[in-house]
Amino acid sequence: METLVLVVHVLSALALIGLVLLQHGKGADMGAAFGGGASGSLFGATGSANFLSRITAILATIFFLTSLGLTWFSSHKTDSSGVMATQPASQAPATTPATAPAPVPVADQPVVDADSKVKDIPK
Repeated sequence: METLVLVVHVLSALALIGLVLLQHGKGADMGAAFGGGASGSLFGATGSANFLSRITAILATIFFLTSLGLTWFSSHKTDSSGVMATQPASQAPATTPATAPAPVPVADQPVVDADSKVKDIPK
């Protein structure tokens, strides 16, 4: 399902880019007033602008909805297959030190030497 939404998303993005590039700007209508010949086109003088605007709005809506769908799919993904996939804690390699660290004496308690004599901790 996610692949289908992704394909529709990419196709709508490419079609949206193409339709925006096909449309005329606001100042392009002045040429028709002086005999530009736009009135003899397939959609008429204003028909092409309305048709392209409607199709562009529909494609923009489809693009927006597929963007939301892809966001939902990515936030509810349960498997860890991707570029940013992390390894679960149960599969992480255990890092244990080779030797146990020596106990650190506490400053308030005396240190007992190997000769069983009590010494003060130097400060």
